[in-house]
Amino acid sequence: MNDLNDNAYDNYGPSSVDVTKIQEAVYKVKSEVQKIIVGQHNMIDLTLIALFAGGHVLLEGVPGIAKTLAAKLMAQTLNVEFKRIQFTPDLMPSDVTGTTIFNQQQSKFEFNRGPIFSNLVLIDEINRAPAKTQASLFEVMEEKQVSVDGTTYKMSFPFMVLATQNPIEQEGTYKLPEAQLDRFLFRIILEYPALEEERQILYRFKDDFKKRQVANVQAVLTAQEIKECQEIIEKIYIKDQLLDYIAEIIHNTRSHADLFLGASPRASLAIMQTSKAYAAMNGRDFVTPDDIRFVASPVLNHRIILTPEREMEGLQIEDVIEEIISGIEVPR
Repeated sequence: MNDLNDNAYDNYGPSSVDVTKIQEAVYKVKSEVQKIIVGQHNMIDLTLIALFAGGHVLLEGVPGIAKTLAAKLMAQTLNVEFKRIQFTPDLMPSDVTGTTIFNQQQSKFEFNRGPIFSNLVLIDEINRAPAKTQASLFEVMEEKQVSVDGTTYKMSFPFMVLATQNPIEQEGTYKLPEAQLDRFLFRIILEYPALEEERQILYRFKDDFKKRQVANVQAVLTAQEIKECQEIIEKIYIKDQLLDYIAEIIHNTRSHADLFLGASPRASLAIMQTSKAYAAMNGRDFVTPDDIRFVASPVLNHRIILTPEREMEGLQIEDVIEEIISGIEVPR
């Protein structure tokens, strides 16, 4: 994480909100996760931003780069309930949300809650379930509730979905619909480790084939502390010129010649919320353009679609996002 707290940003807002609690929470969580995970600093930062902004995360990368392990470790640092759902082609919506069953002893129907009823839910290989099962996540991810047989069941706080998917393998997978993708705050693309990081992984686990070190990761953040952090982030100052900056970025995705589908207002709200969280994590109580630029790509990279022609030419979504942001004057 870059230290952006210097005099260059004196014009972006007043100093009135104490963000010490957030910085302490970030330090504690990262210290625990990095007992096991080598590198992946960007992924850890973005996942924490999503936690503090109250959103969901899609982790995308090739097999073997610790997507699932990272999600499990993040859950292990939080003193909240955690459940894992392995998505498969034969998984039914009721296997996720739950179903109504008849209690013969009491002679009445009861709702048997599914594994989605938890604080932090890891959905492994989300693209292996068909569309009807993925659709079971629409309501709960957006409204934090499940409706079954005319009754609505609220999720407890906090509620966060961490989903993984492999973008390479196509056999037995189903493309996530745009409505599903739009419900993820971030899509975090995980890359292969650098050479030095690869060495560190080997050194760390040379005498620990079964990864017994994972048990050393402790819960350091409670639900109440997460709630307090979210309340602090809401108070982070963002001046009107930066809101206009975000609006212009989003608007330009809707008129860009290389894009078939632009971003929705949900994306602009996501950039605003996550830029506030990133500012607080960097020790500031005000948002800067650098905060917005940092979160823009993971907010937008799964919400906009290239035209078929540009996709065939091999153009990358990230290149278009960078072009859009670079073409807009930065507020002073």
